[in-house]
Amino acid sequence: MSASLSRPRVGVWLIGARGSVATTVVTGCAAITAGLHPPTGMVTESAIFAGSGLPALSDLVFGGHDTLDCPLPKRAETLTAGGVLPPGVANAVTAELAAADREIRPGGPTRGDTRSEAELITAFADDIRDFVHRHELDRAVVVNVASTEPASQGPDSPLPASTLYALAALRAGCPYVNFTPSEGMHHPVAAREAERSGLPYAGRDGKTGQTLLRAVLGPMFAQRALSVRAWSGTNLLGGGDGAALADPAAAAAKNAGKERVLADTLGTVPEGEVHIDDVPALGDWKTAWDHIAFDGFLGTRMILQTIWQGCDSALAAPLVLDLARLTARAHETGLTGPLAELGFYFKDPVGDGPASLGEQYAALTGLGERLRPANGDGDGNGATAPGGGRGGAVEEAAARGVGHQESADEAAVQGADRREPAAGERR
Repeated sequence: MSASLSRPRVGVWLIGARGSVATTVVTGCAAITAGLHPPTGMVTESAIFAGSGLPALSDLVFGGHDTLDCPLPKRAETLTAGGVLPPGVANAVTAELAAADREIRPGGPTRGDTRSEAELITAFADDIRDFVHRHELDRAVVVNVASTEPASQGPDSPLPASTLYALAALRAGCPYVNFTPSEGMHHPVAAREAERSGLPYAGRDGKTGQTLLRAVLGPMFAQRALSVRAWSGTNLLGGGDGAALADPAAAAAKNAGKERVLADTLGTVPEGEVHIDDVPALGDWKTAWDHIAFDGFLGTRMILQTIWQGCDSALAAPLVLDLARLTARAHETGLTGPLAELGFYFKDPVGDGPASLGEQYAALTGLGERLRPANGDGDGNGATAPGGGRGGAVEEAAARGVGHQESADEAAVQGADRREPAAGERR
């Protein structure tokens, strides 16, 4: 993205940077900046965040890691052909897509990769630091939008790729957002480093469809004192998500967040479960069906059914942009640790916060107030970081201890058996 050098710029480092979600994020940001489309779906572009000092979309610079080598402009062509991106938009922002693609570095571990986990963490962190320094960025936020991983097999298992990336983000002094159900910062090794780092972080698993409805309907049943007997669901998915979630272990990680929403909003876990089916013909589109059996007055039995049909990438992309801007601003203002106020965006949010979407929205708007500059001059176009010029905030975070965790990271992962190659990072 081009931006005036008179304003600080913010990096958005995407894990899974050549996947459908990442491609839609970069394309959408460029299209909105150019005035080609309105920022539909972006809560941070609503009036409640005016004056919160969020970085402008035009000040975001994209890069990332991926194990795939399909260039972003080509990936955008494919998404256009599939109806995910509007006709003509990808062509109009080809330069921006190519610029972001030049900043994508090889991810890992891949088949035949002989590097240790400690070496991978170091390499990933070096890539992020290089990106920040070359572009003279004020700060960078690392966002995981890669394919869902199977749940970790225990403390003695090799670190999952998502955790290697999370540790690299901390090593580079960058806030981290996990938009996937993968373990990432939830792994005990990364959780300890996150606590020491003093960096803000958020996640996990973006709430884009079925669970969004559950976060609204669950409180409705509870508040109306209606007894939910059973809540069953089915998901039909295509694309990279469908392929990844065909693995029962990955599907189990995904469904844990869906079940948590019901438990937290209803106060109990009703009968029923969610089934996820891979339907490649659907491409980037998904259908979610819920069947809810509940009892009313005098035990009258009733049924509510919902059907949600949507484009996964178009639902996720505005949330990723929101999260990158909010997390960057939280970092700038000195917030640390889990950003519970961002639970509005997640199925399984970090920190202590409400589960009802209405209450989560109230917490999010409260965060918007906290992020406002003390002098009230925030204009949504970015603000100079306290204490220095570009890159100062990242280096300051590193100086507080993140940059000195290298030996601790290496000790934590030394001797671990190398994991099997992860699936291609596409979501």
